Amino acid sequence: MGYAILAFDGADPSRRAAVRDAHLAVITRWATEGRLALGVPLFDAAWRPVGSLMVLNVPDETHVKEYIQDEPFAQEGVWARFDAMPFRIAPLPYRALPQPGAPVSATRTHTVTFAWDGTDADAPARRAAVRPAHVARVESSARDGVLALGGAMLDAAGGMVGSITITAHASDAAAEAFWNDDPYMTGGVWQRMQRWGTRMVGLPYQPLPGAA
Repeated sequence: MGYAILAFDGADPSRRAAVRDAHLAVITRWATEGRLALGVPLFDAAWRPVGSLMVLNVPDETHVKEYIQDEPFAQEGVWARFDAMPFRIAPLPYRALPQPGAPVSATRTHTVTFAWDGTDADAPARRAAVRPAHVARVESSARDGVLALGGAMLDAAGGMVGSITITAHASDAAAEAFWNDDPYMTGGVWQRMQRWGTRMVGLPYQPLPGAA
């Protein structure tokens, strides 16, 4: 199990630019050590940076606190608020993540989707009923390069409460159309969704669980 940090910037965009190099130095070190599985910026519909998603490969909250103490975006006021949640990366045949020196797109290439399960008493049963079909679909999507990362948001007891995915879709509409065909949507598992645009930046990432 690891943690996902969902962070949102404050109102002053100049803060991000001022400490970006220090931020890159920290996340490069964490990626080299294998403790940062993936980090991506979040953009709104107008392609303005609004935050970050950082996926940490760490065993407990002590390491999350260490990361926050290291992270210039947290310490220098770039992030106005952030939340860390238990997160388990699904072991799938992912394609390799971009490494240092990989070209960085000037435009949106991917979409981050947060999808929350229902909270009613039947929610776990709905998930269990369609999980095999969902897993088969995301395995194929990871192999094809559509799904760059996916996994489960967990509660304090380790129960699944939703999913986080990063897919190779350059618009919310394309990502929505893709996920609308997923068994977790057609089976009523996911009840609420939120999306942001993003792009990949090369770092010395370790292979994701299950990566080919």
